[in-house]
Amino acid sequence: MASLKSWLPIAPKSPFSLANIPFGIISTSLKPKPRPAVAIGDYALDLAAFAQGNGFTKLDSFSTDLAVLNSSTLNDFASLGRPVHRAVRSYLQSIFSEETPHPNLLRNNETLKKEALIPLTEVKNHLPLAIGDYTDFFAGRNHAFNVGVLFRGAENALQPNYHHIPVAYHGRASSVVVSGTPLRRPWGQILLDPKADPKVPTFTPCKRLDIELELGMFICKGNDLGQPVPVDQADEHVFGYVLMNDWSARDIQVWEYVPLGPFNAKNFGTSISPWVVLADALESYRTTGIENKTELQSYLKESRKENALDIQLEVDLTSR
Repeated sequence: MASLKSWLPIAPKSPFSLANIPFGIISTSLKPKPRPAVAIGDYALDLAAFAQGNGFTKLDSFSTDLAVLNSSTLNDFASLGRPVHRAVRSYLQSIFSEETPHPNLLRNNETLKKEALIPLTEVKNHLPLAIGDYTDFFAGRNHAFNVGVLFRGAENALQPNYHHIPVAYHGRASSVVVSGTPLRRPWGQILLDPKADPKVPTFTPCKRLDIELELGMFICKGNDLGQPVPVDQADEHVFGYVLMNDWSARDIQVWEYVPLGPFNAKNFGTSISPWVVLADALESYRTTGIENKTELQSYLKESRKENALDIQLEVDLTSR
């Protein structure tokens, strides 16, 4: 899919190639109501305008669901399930393909192009989905070890449960914000001298503010209370992925995390990218993960061996 060519000019290094087609929520000065869109090259395709201009007339399987494109979040679209996500993404790829089978729907339709194709410089991005719950998983072994060293030293970095169960805590969903949202340095109780006796904390601004580059995952359908999702069916519950910065106040965390885990050190803000890369867009990047030599309980054993994603992530840090 990465070799696809589009009739719409797309820079070679654009993150929004025809192989991607990420979904998000945008608004513009002329149309301030947030609505769904996809990013393609230097443009956002306003899906509500595209649908109103009969852009989905060649996708019969989606014709009864077009109302979801008038929503101010992607929740309604996500709830339709992965087969629908897959069909819509594939259809949009065909619309923008250099050899599109439907040239009159958009490529040759100057009126609709003017209405639905908006330069990214003119759009405002919003949180892509309304977030009802947020769980932070200690998924990366190297990351878990490095953070464990900070709190417990190298010999006790990984707790005995780490290789047996998914280790996680519930975060504060209401403080998840879209990238670019200003965040204030948190205040909290910090133990300025860990060797002091008695140990008396000081209420002060965080002095060890940390960034964590992570991958956020949106779930598109839930399960009934008390009914677990079989591990081999878990993939069908995934809508897509975003980049995530799990801001962490490490000095506040050291004092407060015993015995119940993170609280104020983590809940003051979590930034996510505005564009959701659908799960199907990353299927070709599946690979086997780091081997876990611990024998898992049967309910956690996956049939599919390619249960990790081979993705290269980088951080550019610019100081004052």
